Amino acid sequence: MDLKTVALEAARDLEGKSPQEILAWAADTFGDRFCISSSMGDGVLSSLAASVQPGIDVVFLDTGYHFAETIGTRDAIDQVYDVNVRTVLPLLTVNEQDAEHGKDLWRTDPDRCCAMRKVEPLNRALESYDAYASGIRRDESPSRADTAVVEWDDKRGKVKINPLAAWTQDDVDVYVDEHGILVNPLAYDGYPSIGCAPCTHRVAEGEDPRSGRWKGSQKTECGLHV
Repeated sequence: MDLKTVALEAARDLEGKSPQEILAWAADTFGDRFCISSSMGDGVLSSLAASVQPGIDVVFLDTGYHFAETIGTRDAIDQVYDVNVRTVLPLLTVNEQDAEHGKDLWRTDPDRCCAMRKVEPLNRALESYDAYASGIRRDESPSRADTAVVEWDDKRGKVKINPLAAWTQDDVDVYVDEHGILVNPLAYDGYPSIGCAPCTHRVAEGEDPRSGRWKGSQKTECGLHV
């Protein structure tokens, strides 16, 4: 199977389909070579994926800098939904990174910090999969406006599935309400986009949901989705 061709054909054929249909296609096509990744902002993607592939692996990157609420949401999702949460750690602990690269690398060189604590761990975690799903949406930021429901991740050599790409925040809210989905408590406390604690700030009502990430810098993405 040529994975790149599969991705490009699926991007065309699955546009306009529901998240459940997209996830069902992924499960049928890749089986246990398919997983989802989650930042534990909520349980929407985990709930949807479990409904079509019970026991699916959910990859969570524990950077060592997460809010306690995010870790709690991870543990709750692992208990509530029929998923297998796989927590992946960076190669260096925070203390080891401070010793080797200087204290608070997230402040002095955030791109390098993200590369070490997010990008490399995800690359390592995905080695045993052919395809993975993310929860990114087109309405989250201008840089994500052209996100396809299925893409070819050339850097990783994987099929990347974005089943929620066409959903709006209103769609998410409706699904959460109708299905009683677990949500990270920070989402109700001014954090519509939740990353590492040192690099995530509250967002005022009406502001871009991702404006609280790396506030005061030109950085807008951690590198996982670019």
